[in-house]
Amino acid sequence: MTVLHLADEGEAADLAAFLSRLLHYDRGAAVRLQAAGTALAVFGRPPSFEVLAIRAVRLAKPYENGLDVTLDVTVSAGELLESVEESAATAVVPDAVTGPPWAGVLPPRGGWRPVPGLPAPDALRAMIGSGVAEFRSRTQELAEERRTRAELDRIGRDIWSRTVGDTHLPVRAVHAAQSLGFLRATGELALLSSGAWLRLRTPYGSIAVRRAGLGALDVSVR
Repeated sequence: MTVLHLADEGEAADLAAFLSRLLHYDRGAAVRLQAAGTALAVFGRPPSFEVLAIRAVRLAKPYENGLDVTLDVTVSAGELLESVEESAATAVVPDAVTGPPWAGVLPPRGGWRPVPGLPAPDALRAMIGSGVAEFRSRTQELAEERRTRAELDRIGRDIWSRTVGDTHLPVRAVHAAQSLGFLRATGELALLSSGAWLRLRTPYGSIAVRRAGLGALDVSVR
């Protein structure tokens, strides 16, 4: 049994909240865990947004029982959530599962450069509010016979595939950040790029997305 000792109760609560939000969008969600020393990265992919969500977790000490240097495993998000003990600030790593395809293609570890043009947090939140309102308005205007899943998905893609300001970041990445609890009222945001990837970084987690049209040359398979 591999035990993770989290830095404190707050860190455990934030991890549990992140896992709960992922499970809201996918009851069978898997997460990939990568840890070295006292840093743990938790990767997940909420299917509604087509992005990669990354939650950094601070550990109080390296994990126990046989893993001396690194941890890299894909597990059930639900089983990991069930093992989180907030009062003790611990979690038990579940048995590995066969990872979904996205778990084998992660953003690069380094080479990130700042990208200008990201609007202020208030403007981003207003953008999401406008997108949600537009989606509701357009779907409510549909005749009953046209209100199909395919048409709803088409409207959603039209709205959430738009880009943020003068950047190439799709609005769905910001929507995902807000839905997963990353876009809070405090803390600075940054937009970074590395190869084919863009990353919206917040103090509470990151959203990464691959830019279209760049092929597979900059994929990091680990």
